[in-house]
Amino acid sequence: MKAIVTVRLKPGVLDPQGVTISNALGSMGYSGVDEVRSGKIFELTLDNGDVAAVRAKAEEIADKLLANPVIETYTVEVQP
Repeated sequence: MKAIVTVRLKPGVLDPQGVTISNALGSMGYSGVDEVRSGKIFELTLDNGDVAAVRAKAEEIADKLLANPVIETYTVEVQP
């Protein structure tokens, strides 16, 4: 099974990469983009066939390694 972990900065946390992208979009002539927030996506292939176990393992991995809980949040999507 595959677990998709999406990590994003919490609201209110400065996102320098998002600001840079937003500024670049403006200089390229794209208008109407109010804000850009960056993030990370991790694809984990896990060998357990149980959806609940895969989700729990992916959340544990995200808590311990993939996300900084002080400034980031994450979501986990499990795909068969």
